[in-house]
Amino acid sequence: MNTDPRYPIGEYEPQPFSAQTKEAWLADIKFLPQLLENAILNLDEQQLQTPYRDGGWTVQQLVHHVADSHINAYCRFKLGITEDHPSIKPYEEKLWANLHDNHLPINISITLLHALHSRLYDLLCSIDDNTWNRTVFHPESKKTMTLWYLLGSYAWHGKHHAAHITSLKQKKNWA
Repeated sequence: MNTDPRYPIGEYEPQPFSAQTKEAWLADIKFLPQLLENAILNLDEQQLQTPYRDGGWTVQQLVHHVADSHINAYCRFKLGITEDHPSIKPYEEKLWANLHDNHLPINISITLLHALHSRLYDLLCSIDDNTWNRTVFHPESKKTMTLWYLLGSYAWHGKHHAAHITSLKQKKNWA
């Protein structure tokens, strides 16, 4: 396990295309909602309001953030599949994490993620290997990214935030 609490599974490292990696990353997408649900199992309200690290988001904010982020991922993939090199919309995730809807119970975002990831997984499984080379443009970072890069990034992203929660539980000795 990584010792930097910001990156408990390490930072995202792009990988060259392979069928084996594709299957692993698709499985990460498919099973993320259950992974996150397992990570928060039996946490009480006080635990949900605990930041995963000093200066970090609370567990509740993390769960809602994953839903926000992966809604954007779904839109980004659809744009990348259907348009030629589209610009994708950046968003202010730190500001989103403090919006009023982040006070809702986390089961709302967990339920949303189950439905969203069912659709996202189905969409991603339907595309051929050449489609992973299609690109999107991120205007904030001024980067062109392939759909393959995005797949790896979002596969990592879900596990990254689930590990924030499980690392916090381990550190605090929460059952």
